[in-house]
Amino acid sequence: MPETKIDPLDRKILATLQHDGRLSNIQLADKVGLSESACLRRVKRLEESGIIDRYVMLINQSAIGKPGTVFVQVTLEGQQHDKLQRFEEEIGKVREVLECYLMSGDSDYLLRLIVRDNEDYLRLHNRLTGLPGVLRLQSSFALKTVVKKTELPIA
Repeated sequence: MPETKIDPLDRKILATLQHDGRLSNIQLADKVGLSESACLRRVKRLEESGIIDRYVMLINQSAIGKPGTVFVQVTLEGQQHDKLQRFEEEIGKVREVLECYLMSGDSDYLLRLIVRDNEDYLRLHNRLTGLPGVLRLQSSFALKTVVKKTELPIA
């Protein structure tokens, strides 16, 4: 995706929406010091350019009974394109996997999962080991969340 030029007003819009994505256009325009129509045009341009990817709501994982976070390093039997592709297709179907990254280094993928408890993770572990091409899993349980941000720094 080509880089889109953003100016200080765009940055202010982005920072404000990251902090509160439920603002109406009227409220946003007031906060960033623009007319409603100018603000709407800028937001539409940021959406169309892909800078604004989507709008979401964040849910407290403990409040829905999934307080545990587990990071799992996945090593596959090989790194041929078809093996990577088959794994990526299947890992996307595991609802508890919130993030999956293709990695450099010792493992092929890094996953972030949410779980109820150890038993819940054991169930997931068994499912993950059954995915195409999985050779080894190495799991680390997060003991405490120290920093968790959703807002990207807008420089």
